[in-house]
Amino acid sequence: MNKQTLISIGVIVVAVIGGLVILQSASQKNAGVPGQYDALASCIAESGATFYGAFWCPHCNNQKKAFKDSVDLLPYTECSTPDGNGQTQVCIDANIQSYPTWAFADGSRLAGEQDLQTLAAKTGCEAFLPENQSTEEVVVEQEA
Repeated sequence: MNKQTLISIGVIVVAVIGGLVILQSASQKNAGVPGQYDALASCIAESGATFYGAFWCPHCNNQKKAFKDSVDLLPYTECSTPDGNGQTQVCIDANIQSYPTWAFADGSRLAGEQDLQTLAAKTGCEAFLPENQSTEEVVVEQEA
């Protein structure tokens, strides 16, 4: 190999390693940082509610997006078969007719996209809405 080829390979290797380091640090940046809706999603899950949906359902995906980075904490049950043409047995047994459907511990249900305030009220989780959570403000006095 000539000198120019070795230099080119070296530059490519350095660029790939640099890219991997940047990706690694970006993925760790939010690791361990709670999502904005973690407390609400956890409270909803602990309340006994279940969110039934299908991967191909745009309204289900909108409902998930409302919870942002906290979506994995939701009590979600996938109702679609992998091919998108059928329904899983758990959803058949639960008599799920439309997506999304929220089933609550009191036996009631809501179909369609729900706003966070409605879900919080139905599950007793109003205190966990971000606007209802108290935050301590730190006041820093400036020297004159």
